Amino acid sequence: MNAMTKTGIAAALAATMLSGCATYTGQTSDPNDPNRTARGALIGAGIGAVAGLLSGSDATERRQRAMVGAGIGGLAGAGIGAYQDRQEADLRRETAGTGVDVQRDGDVIKLNLPDGVTFDFNKTDIKPQFFPALNSIATTIKQYDQTIVEINGHTDNIGTLAANQKVSDARAQSVAAYLSAQGVQPVRMETHGYNYQHPIASNDTEQGRALNRRVEIRLIPLRSQG
Repeated sequence: MNAMTKTGIAAALAATMLSGCATYTGQTSDPNDPNRTARGALIGAGIGAVAGLLSGSDATERRQRAMVGAGIGGLAGAGIGAYQDRQEADLRRETAGTGVDVQRDGDVIKLNLPDGVTFDFNKTDIKPQFFPALNSIATTIKQYDQTIVEINGHTDNIGTLAANQKVSDARAQSVAAYLSAQGVQPVRMETHGYNYQHPIASNDTEQGRALNRRVEIRLIPLRSQG
């Protein structure tokens, strides 16, 4: 990240904190609909968080520094695995029967939200019937707050790159906005849209394409600095 980019980001975040009005715009004004505008979504909390987001060599390191700057403590040693073991068990219990697939990759927990149960075809608003599942996820993520919440949108390869990029970005942001509205700290979250760059199945079949259309939530432990 060059100096001009850092300066621009710092100015934007400072303006956001002064105005308190950085938003993600949903599709409805109903105050009871978690797809509504989520104020402050994905913005670091406080000067320490802003400083953290401007340092570090990659997105995960910057997010870790921001969380530490916001006063969230890190995990160390064998405690990381035990912490994630407990969180994984709670997530498996809370999401049973919802269509959410919980996986473990080392110390990282992955939640796979298939588009068929999360979104209508070619839409980016979360289905209301999926709200209870996301509520359970949000409750658990809030309890285990020593993790980075990385939210990644993926598509199949039907359509243009630009269209798929837009959908993957918007779906990841919709999930982040929902979680933020449920009380997950925005400083913990980052979103990415990967269009069809990272398939988990063949795009040559409808079954494979359905698997590739997904949002993944990766819960990455915040490691102690020192």
